[in-house]
This record gives sequence, C-alpha cells and structure tokens, in this order.
Amino acid sequence: MKHKLKTALLVGALLGVGMQAPVAAATTKKSEQQTAKKVTAKSTHKALHAAKSSGKHAAKSAAKAPLTKNAAAPSRYAGKLAAAHSVKPVAKPIRHASMMEMDPTRLGLYSASALVIDQSTGQAMLEKQPDLVVPIASISKLMTAMVVLDAKLDLQEVVTIGDADVDGLKGTRSRLPVGTTMTREAAMLLALMSSENRAAHSLGRHYPGGLPAFVQAMNKKAQALGMYNSRFEEPTGLSSNNVSTAHDLARMVAAAARYPEIRQYSTTAEAKVELNGRIRDFHNTNALVRNDNWEIGVSKTGYISEAGRCLVMQARVADKPVVIVLLDSNGKMTRVGDANRIKRWMESAGLGMGSRRPA
Repeated sequence: MKHKLKTALLVGALLGVGMQAPVAAATTKKSEQQTAKKVTAKSTHKALHAAKSSGKHAAKSAAKAPLTKNAAAPSRYAGKLAAAHSVKPVAKPIRHASMMEMDPTRLGLYSASALVIDQSTGQAMLEKQPDLVVPIASISKLMTAMVVLDAKLDLQEVVTIGDADVDGLKGTRSRLPVGTTMTREAAMLLALMSSENRAAHSLGRHYPGGLPAFVQAMNKKAQALGMYNSRFEEPTGLSSNNVSTAHDLARMVAAAARYPEIRQYSTTAEAKVELNGRIRDFHNTNALVRNDNWEIGVSKTGYISEAGRCLVMQARVADKPVVIVLLDSNGKMTRVGDANRIKRWMESAGLGMGSRRPA
C-alpha cells in the first residue's frame, strides 16, 4: 500500500513538472515578445528622431547651399530659408528732380508774361508771352533812375516834394508830405527801394527842362537800348500808358545793372531816412532781397490794377547771371512764388538750359 502511494506521488510530481514547463515557456515567450516590441518601438522612435533631425539638417544645408540651374526644387521651408539668405536689402534710389521741376512748360507760372535771360549767352532760357505789350507800373522807376544818373545831376542837391508830385491818377498815399525836403540821392533811394511815387515824380520835375524834358529823355533812352515796343508818359508808372514787353524790360534791367547806384539802392532791404528832422524807417517792396538764398543785383516791383503784380530782377541763379521778368501776376505773392519756382527749376535742371523754351 505504501509502495503504491509513493508511486502515485512520484507520478503526480512528474505530471506537475510537465504541466509547468509549457506554462513557463509560454510566459518566457510572452516576456520575450514584449521586450522585443519595446526594443523595436524604441529603435523606431530613435530612427524617426534621427530621420527628422537629418531632414532639418538637410533643409538647412539645402538653404545655405548655392542654387544651381538644374538643382532639385527645395521644400517650402527650405525655399523660405533660401529666400531669407539670398535676398539683400535694396538701397533707396536717389531722388532726382521731377518733371515739374525740370520742364519749364510745367512750372505753372502765374505771371501772364515771363522771361528768363542768361546774361552770359544772351539766350532766353524760359519765355511766356515775352512780346506782349502791357502796362509796367513802377518798373518804370528803373528808367527814371537811369535818366537822372545819365544827366550827372548832383545827388546831394536838395529837392522838395510839391503839390505837383501828389498822385492825381490813382490817389495813392505817400509817407512824404508836401513840403518834405531831401537830397536827390535820398529821393532815388526811396523811389527804387520803397517805390515812393512822390519821390520819383519829384526827380523828374527837378530835371533840367522840367517834366516834359524828362519824359522825352526816358523815351530816347528806351530807343537807345533797343526797347522798340516801349513808351513812357511819366516817371512813376502810375499811368497805364507806361508800357513795354518782357523782352524790352530784360534789356532795361540789364542796362540798369551797370549803374552801381541802382544796384545798391534797389536791393537795400531797409533804411532810416531823415525827413523834416525826423528819422523814418523804409523797407524794400521786394521781400526776396531779404532772403539769403537769393543773390540779387537789381530789383524792382510794380503794381497798378491795369498791370497786375510785376517783378524784375537781375540775379545770380545756379551760378548763372540772369535777368528775370515777371509781368501781370495774379495774387499778392504769386510773383515771388513764380521767381522761387524759376530758381528751383534752374537749380534742379543744371546744364543744358541754353535753348529757348516756352513756359
């Protein structure tokens, strides 16, 4: 009996070992499979990470590498990087003068007649109705001063403002009351600088032979200068019968520039003049003589309703000696604006302005 029991236990033990072996094998196989999966996943992750890094490096390398005509098209990211590295900032272009500044036909001048003469060549650089005969107002006073100086009258001789010098044509006012005395030189200064009508009229009235002889001398001088479309009726310019053209006035301005007294008096910005024992301040009617950007040799303004706003100057612009004539300009400051437009145009245009051009 005991022998049978031992035999049974031995058989059971052997059977138990036999049953556990497959289970252990299965467990071992499952563990091995899980381990393999983990290793495979980890290896795959590393491979993907390496591939991604390699792709980025390749993209950067492709971006930095010079593009050739037959190169393969880069990725959209590589294209952006390549563009960022290859495009260089473009320098801002230098501003050149616009056509508005360069072309005299587009200056937009407000003066009905305009003329710019290059004194070194005698050629017209700009012209707008230069042969139109029009009233010239106080531009006449340049001729008045030339006639007085041509007669070589004593500039220190005292002249008197009389009733005949009062404006009976336009009724303009004056700061020179009847009875005011001054030297002929002071009268010429006030006539040219401040456009004092009574001073100019007094200069003509104190001329040898009186006013008729003076007016005759004015017209004779005009003919001598080749001003064949000009005529003068009196020395102030208050009469609308004092007429000329831009071409004629350019001749007159150029001639006036040869008189040192006219150059000095017409460009004096302001002056203190003793009149009847009192010191009075007078100013130039042309604001440009006070502008440091202008180099003006002769200046004269003019205005009556028939003539409009007028301005003539001899000046140096863009290193050229020029005569500028502006007649019948609309608006109080438009003649000054026209002069500045002409100056900017000349300075911008530079060389090659010798040919005649309309404005």
